[in-house]
Amino acid sequence: MERLKVKIYRIDSSTDDVSLPGYATEGSAGMDVRAAVPTDVVIEPGTSKVIPAGFIIELPHGYEAQIRPRSGLAAKHSIGILNAPGTIDSDYRGEVKIILMNFSDHPFTVRRGERIAQMVVAPVTRVEWNVVDAVNDTGRGAGGFGHTGSE
Repeated sequence: MERLKVKIYRIDSSTDDVSLPGYATEGSAGMDVRAAVPTDVVIEPGTSKVIPAGFIIELPHGYEAQIRPRSGLAAKHSIGILNAPGTIDSDYRGEVKIILMNFSDHPFTVRRGERIAQMVVAPVTRVEWNVVDAVNDTGRGAGGFGHTGSE
């Protein structure tokens, strides 16, 4: 498996107790990202909060990091990421922050050091458009949202 060296910087020493992103298992595609909130943050039903992660990354040119929801938070608490997947571009140098959304009917408390998201680092393909007079037809054609039915 390819390993990519990525620079990471803690915002300040006040986040030393919050683990940096890391893989839970050898087969994990995403790294767990933890909340670097100074105190508990309550997200009321139907609202969102921006949660700091306590670090800045320096991705190599040609890579991005995607911030994705954690399935456990979604299944057990109806907590998701509002702009999922969030994208961190290689030229962004601000603190990584997660927009958590409470889709449930109950308040949800984010605690310091809690796993709140996953981060996947991946190569980016740069597109060059080739303007043409027509594109090839397929069996699907222009069929869109739900056109194949529910089975």
